[in-house]
Amino acid sequence: MGLLLWLAFGAAQAEWGVNMAPGATEVSRSVFDLHMTIFWICVVIGVVVFGAMFWSMLIHRRSTGQEPAHFHESTTVEILWTVVPLVILVLMAIPATKTLIDIYDSSESELDIQITGYQWKWQYKYLGQDVEFFSNLTTPAEQINNKAEKGEHYLLEVDEPLVVPAGTKVRFLITSADVIHSWWVPALAVKKDAIPGFVNESWTRVDEPGLYRGQCAELCGKDHGFMPIVVEVKTKADFATWLAERKQASAAEKELTSKEWSQEELMARGEKTYNTTCAACHQASGEGLPPMFPALKGSAIATGPVEEHIGIVVNGKPGTSMAAFGKQLSEVDIAAIITYERNAWGNKVGDMVTPKDILTFKQAQE
Repeated sequence: MGLLLWLAFGAAQAEWGVNMAPGATEVSRSVFDLHMTIFWICVVIGVVVFGAMFWSMLIHRRSTGQEPAHFHESTTVEILWTVVPLVILVLMAIPATKTLIDIYDSSESELDIQITGYQWKWQYKYLGQDVEFFSNLTTPAEQINNKAEKGEHYLLEVDEPLVVPAGTKVRFLITSADVIHSWWVPALAVKKDAIPGFVNESWTRVDEPGLYRGQCAELCGKDHGFMPIVVEVKTKADFATWLAERKQASAAEKELTSKEWSQEELMARGEKTYNTTCAACHQASGEGLPPMFPALKGSAIATGPVEEHIGIVVNGKPGTSMAAFGKQLSEVDIAAIITYERNAWGNKVGDMVTPKDILTFKQAQE
């Protein structure tokens, strides 16, 4: 019967993994080796202790006529059960201390990256390189809502992975713009809390190019489970090429602020950016999830004075879940989102907001 049940529900069983993986870095392998060392020490202790216990229960049971010994103290036994655990702890502490020192030694890094957690995405800023971008979940909503078959990397795929060079010491400066997050990539042995107002440090040096996936490991809100991390490791030559391309793209993005945009262009860009940035709360249909996330379809904000609409998108709304996007998004993306919200879902206000309008609004607040 049990076998039949197992066969019937076998497809629904989760992967049966009982041990951690060695990982892709020297530190992660040191952590794995330390884990296995402590594990086998615990196994030996368990075998000795439980072996002695069961042997005593079997050999010295009352049914065999055994007489209990009558004694109160044994100096030898007390010395042994004090010295032996102390020796074991020292033997465990030596490799553990070395590994901890390696984990916290972020000095002499060759590349510094600032990681900022937002609800529910990550911002990566390459310090001194004039390159920064956001990384968002790209798992289709159909998979999340069980309307389509889930992909191989369900909830672990993003539009912009963090890119680092292989064989290079990379220091991470980790913080948060709203609530506590935790940047965790198991294969790199990096797990560090992102705390508002604080900057925590970590580092990695990955040996081989490849993709390494992780997640936010802190309960950071309703979409905590939709905040993945993807680290793409490239060869040094490929990374240099990628970095040069990103610098060019960043410069080109800044030039778009002065471009003359049509409403159709802003609507197309706005729809794409809205679905990436805003749809998690306000829904792709604009109907929201009241009362926490109000509807934009037919709302007073999306159909009212444009200055108020710009203000709430740029500055957020204190006391609510509405974040300030003034520093998260470019002037182009903010203008596109507002234009889209004012003309989508039947709102049809008919006006448009340009990147210059957003830039003027920001300058007026300075």
